[in-house]
Amino acid sequence: MPKVVYIGSDGDQRSVDANPGESVMSAAVRAGVPGIVGECGGQLSCATCHVWVREDFRERVGGPGEMEADLLDLGVTDFTEASRLGCQIPITEELDGLVVEPRPEAWR
Repeated sequence: MPKVVYIGSDGDQRSVDANPGESVMSAAVRAGVPGIVGECGGQLSCATCHVWVREDFRERVGGPGEMEADLLDLGVTDFTEASRLGCQIPITEELDGLVVEPRPEAWR
C-alpha cells in the first residue's frame, strides 16, 4: 500500500497509507491531516487542498492541468512550480513515499 507523507508548516510529519487511485486530498481528509480541508470534495472548485510537492517527486506527479493551474493562480497566494491541488493527484504504486506540504495559510 503506497504511503504519502504530509509535512506541516511546523515540521510535523504524518505518514498515511493510501489506496491506489485515491487522491492525495482524500487520503489526507480520511486520516485527519491538518491543513487539508477539501471543501469541494475534489470537484476542482476550491483550493483548500493546495500542497507543495517535494522536488524529487514533481516529475512523477506532473504539473497541473489548465483548469487546476487557473484555480491555483486565483485561489492561493503562494502558487509556485511545486503547487498542486491534492484532489488532482491520484495515488499510484509509483508514488509510494510521496512527500507533500499542505499550504492552508495560502488560501485566498
